[in-house]
Amino acid sequence: MAADEKDFSKGSVKGRIIAQAVPLTVAQVVQLLYNVVDRIYIGHLEGIGDVALTGLGITFPVIVLIAAFTSLFGSGGTALFSIARGKKDEEEAESILGNVFALLSISSVVLFLICYFLRRPILFLFGASELSVLYADQYLQIYVFGTAFSMLATGLNGYINAQGFPRVGMLTTILGAVINIALDPLFIFAFHMGVRGAALATVISQGASALWVLRFLTGKKAILRIKLSRMKLSGRRVKSIIAIGLPGFVMQGTNSLVQIVCNNQLQAWGGDLYVGILTVLNSVREILSLPVMGISNGAQPVLGFNYGAGKNSRVKEGIRFTALLGIAYTMAAWIFVMLFPRQMVAIFSNDSQTIEIGSKMLNLYFFGFFFMAFQFVGQTAFQGLGKAKQAVFFSLFRKALIVVPLTLLLPAIGFGVEGVFLAEPISNAIGGLTCFVTMWILIYRRL
Repeated sequence: MAADEKDFSKGSVKGRIIAQAVPLTVAQVVQLLYNVVDRIYIGHLEGIGDVALTGLGITFPVIVLIAAFTSLFGSGGTALFSIARGKKDEEEAESILGNVFALLSISSVVLFLICYFLRRPILFLFGASELSVLYADQYLQIYVFGTAFSMLATGLNGYINAQGFPRVGMLTTILGAVINIALDPLFIFAFHMGVRGAALATVISQGASALWVLRFLTGKKAILRIKLSRMKLSGRRVKSIIAIGLPGFVMQGTNSLVQIVCNNQLQAWGGDLYVGILTVLNSVREILSLPVMGISNGAQPVLGFNYGAGKNSRVKEGIRFTALLGIAYTMAAWIFVMLFPRQMVAIFSNDSQTIEIGSKMLNLYFFGFFFMAFQFVGQTAFQGLGKAKQAVFFSLFRKALIVVPLTLLLPAIGFGVEGVFLAEPISNAIGGLTCFVTMWILIYRRL
């Protein structure tokens, strides 16, 4: 591929973003299959499907916490990596890549040790009941063995995309998902491993994805590679990586906090049934959020590269295009959910009570879904241009300062269990609009 095809400061900004976003979206859709396919199979296990799905939902905060540390180092370094490439400073870009590899490796070992040896106390803290903890523990005790695979595959894949190889990055997740989809029914049903089989299939597929990423980033096709000489941690560099990655970490970390609070509130006001329903709704939200996340992630290296290259008009054009595309998609997704709620819930459960109550909660949970696009666009601009403080604040603002208090307050003032599901759309509207308007004033109008 010609050198100028890797130069995001040339050609159509819209075309550059779409070229990045499409394969990233496909890759993220496939990435989601790691866990969604598990939930679909587990939710349809004869006799135990609903309580097993509830147990799986209890493990979400742990999985999200691992993703938070992956984002802290992975996405933080990607923004700096893109800016360094835009400045033609390839030595610095390669050093950032090496430091990120080291940080991901070290943190994966620490997280494994904590999550494995303290898993049962953690699961009860996260809202497990005496019944659901049996299935949550079965899943988690195997899943955590893939921590390093998951963090390296996801955290380093962005450095393939940031070098202009989005199709290779897409194949990373396609490879893992295909293996997971193939192994899930084999382990769960043929080998009668149940929940343990779903976890084992996920670990094996994550291992394959990690090997694919490492093979590319140490091979000849990569422009910039992982090298042992670049892995020595620099205090200045690590501080910058963490500063830029902190918004993503806070966003994922507060997602984990919200999930913990929601699980405990639902357990108190409705029991295991509603914890299982939230597991289904989170799965639907993850599926429908992927395209707007792909658009945002595709825009980030383009915005960062052009900002580093001093092409401010192209940065502004990229922000406008990302906003319009994201809002249009989320409006369409909201309409789809309103029309087909029962069908969406039925993908994950064949229990009539779960489908009936779940479809009602789905309409509450997704009300005003398009507001979420404003949050993604604002965060993308702040992160892509290295504005760490603003990105961190708005990550905290929506989840920790709006969702958590509302989740605790609304059930107590008369909304009951429905109050837990109403907290999400309210936070999307307030947090999303505040983030977007602030970005427009502080960044867009000053470029």
